[in-house]
Amino acid sequence: MTATTDATNHSSRVRPDPVDPLDRHRFPVDEWRLVETAYSTEDLGVTETLFAVGNGYLGMRGCPEEGRDTHSHGTFVNGFHETYQIHHAEEAYGLARVGQTIVNAPDTALIKLYVDDEPILLSVADLESYERSLDFADGMLRRELMWRTPSGKRVQMTSTRCVSFAERHLAVMTMEITMLDSDAPVVLSSQILNRQDGQDEYHVQAAAMGEGFDPRRSRTFDRRVLLPQYHYAEKGRLMLGYRCAESRMTIAVGAHHVLDTANEFTDRYFADDDSAKVVYRVNARAGQPIRLVKYAAYHTSRGVPVRELTDRVRRTLDRATEHGLMNIWKDHRDALTRFWEDSDVVVEGQPELQQAIRWNLFQLAQASMRAEGSGIPAKGVTALGYSGHYFWDTEVYVLPFLTYTNPRLARNALRFRHLMLPAARKRAAEVAQRGALFPWRTINGEEASAYYAAGTAQYHIDADISYAVSRYLHATGDVAFQLNQGAEILVETARMWADLGFWRSNGDRSFHIDSVTGPDEYTTVVNDNLFTNVMARFNLRKAAEYVRTMQQFWPKEYARLVSRLRLGEDEVATWEDCAQGMSIPFDEGMGIHPQDMHFLEREVWDLERTPTDNFPLLLHYHPLVIYRFQVIKQADVVLAMFLQGSQFTSEQKRANFEYYDPITTGDSTLSAVVQSIIAAEVGHQELALSYFYAGLFVDLADRHRNTADGVHVASAGGVWSALVFGFAGMRDDNGLITFDPRLPRSWSRLTFRLRVGGTRVRAELTADALSFTVEEGGGASFVVRGTRVDVGPDAPATVALTDQGPRLPRFSLHPQMVGSQREDGTRINAAVPRAFDLEQFED
Repeated sequence: MTATTDATNHSSRVRPDPVDPLDRHRFPVDEWRLVETAYSTEDLGVTETLFAVGNGYLGMRGCPEEGRDTHSHGTFVNGFHETYQIHHAEEAYGLARVGQTIVNAPDTALIKLYVDDEPILLSVADLESYERSLDFADGMLRRELMWRTPSGKRVQMTSTRCVSFAERHLAVMTMEITMLDSDAPVVLSSQILNRQDGQDEYHVQAAAMGEGFDPRRSRTFDRRVLLPQYHYAEKGRLMLGYRCAESRMTIAVGAHHVLDTANEFTDRYFADDDSAKVVYRVNARAGQPIRLVKYAAYHTSRGVPVRELTDRVRRTLDRATEHGLMNIWKDHRDALTRFWEDSDVVVEGQPELQQAIRWNLFQLAQASMRAEGSGIPAKGVTALGYSGHYFWDTEVYVLPFLTYTNPRLARNALRFRHLMLPAARKRAAEVAQRGALFPWRTINGEEASAYYAAGTAQYHIDADISYAVSRYLHATGDVAFQLNQGAEILVETARMWADLGFWRSNGDRSFHIDSVTGPDEYTTVVNDNLFTNVMARFNLRKAAEYVRTMQQFWPKEYARLVSRLRLGEDEVATWEDCAQGMSIPFDEGMGIHPQDMHFLEREVWDLERTPTDNFPLLLHYHPLVIYRFQVIKQADVVLAMFLQGSQFTSEQKRANFEYYDPITTGDSTLSAVVQSIIAAEVGHQELALSYFYAGLFVDLADRHRNTADGVHVASAGGVWSALVFGFAGMRDDNGLITFDPRLPRSWSRLTFRLRVGGTRVRAELTADALSFTVEEGGGASFVVRGTRVDVGPDAPATVALTDQGPRLPRFSLHPQMVGSQREDGTRINAAVPRAFDLEQFED
């Protein structure tokens, strides 16, 4: 096994220097906007994602209004999906049978412009000026440009696009055209266009998610998905309606137009199965603007007839046009203003970081604000990546942000998981378990993972959801949720763990969980995965705690729970017993927690000597090659130490981190933010800042070369966690919120907000103090390095800090214990598997 490469390549890839990576000539610094000042066709897919707008229910990629040039068109409705039969190469009982994938909904953003019958095409247009911006404060996508037509006429073109945070089903677009120095015939063709899987109407080869193999992308169909049911075009209004061929879901889409101009114009309407349009022909005079306002509405259902949905669309459009553009914009901005009042994080004196932080937080708003009745997809509503599925990412990476800043949104997400319980119970039965087993990836509640080893086997999702439930209850005191949805989730997941594991006796009894996959998808179907066992233990203990609390304080609700779930008298004691006896792997000789029972027996993958072009490994090596090595796609033990920090000593945290960090590839965007948090805690503060930059710019700098497939919403949530849990050192241990800060030396002040028990507190961290001020509500209590702090509406508090924690020297990034003798007398070397050029085997 041989490989040669620059020894610094991998390190710099996963642990970048803490410097701004963006081209600031093209993307200038603006703390409240992402601004693009020069058009480029080289990164269309990336910028379409970066400038996407959405509200959690409806999303639109940042494609140009005129429809060209485009990497991948996309308009998405959260949860609107098609199903298909999963065909396994080798069948087995219990494998997922029906897949689900989000559907590219009809596009209402399309407004084509012609001047002197010449279309504008940005890739070849003579642009005297250009600016595109996404405003985080008012949630508007804007584009302003000056176009010189082929005949030399100058055209001022301004457009806006927003998906309303106030009106869930509504998007509004405007376009204003002014001939600056010449008269000209102008045509505006505003359309609703149905594409199949985002296929470009001009058949651009690279359309529909680009080219090349990548298993993280969405499935595409070779058949028609949306079956036409309705079309209409008349009196400023367009409408199309469809039913999905297999899932039978329905959708209706409509647009209403208002054209305002002093110029003479005519309008004509057209509609067929896959398009509807209004064409305005304007005799434009120099200096006389043409302004088009386009209101668009989307309604979907799991079974309501299209005719009924069209009535809903009409009502939404009627209400919007009556309310008026300026009022819609105001309501939208007001909702966003409330979001920033609860959620803003400020790093003083770091404008480049500030812009990137707010972009990430804004993505969380766009993914969750109006996701009522649905989950939060891994890509939000920005693209087809991961087929629009919901993963465990939401509960571990997004829910902490929502729980401590916008608990209503956290409650919505958890209620959606509760709605999945019937399907989760059915899935548990399919794999011969009691209780409920939530699917690893899904839209409709059924398991959609066709690769069970790295998918379905991730049983830890049950504990992740229960963890999110527990944290939400501690932070909010939401008794109603606890007594109903929360208790039911905790009981059914605890039942699954108690049934899944088994007892082993050799003097002492111990409880083991075999044949599961942890968060690290490069190590699958293992025994006693540390993360799974630690989180399952938490799940079991919390279920027992909440059930006993209900029995003591809410006996009527407890009786209903017992009756509804047929809860046996001995079950709670069994959960406590299983938790107490849970096997937690630990290697005394090495002083670390093995990722699983046999992880340390494997050969070590030498990442520093792996060619940079061979990352991510999953695109260059067969899974069986990867599974044989100690190599990690995403933080596993490190994540366990973050979520269950009180279960590890400081010495164990440092030893674990320093062992696993050099064999973690950075192939997952879920890793950097967690590694930043633990690096900060144990004292590797320079490394913590490097990992923070890696997570902060995942999408803005397209660090994983797949931003075109959609925003990494979990990583965006992790950015908030890295700031608050990492640098501010916050932890929540059963409702006791503590702080042990780690402010980077280059930062002068970090300010953030928290909501605890209905009280919003502003926290300000400097090198020598941590201050708290109540901004809304009553009082709150915290502990800062052992000192209790009580704050009230008129009683701010400040705690002096003598330092920002330990600062450890850099450690070797070569895998530890390689070549040294182990406790059992063996030695293990580090190596790099060969990556053959397969072309040499072709005829």
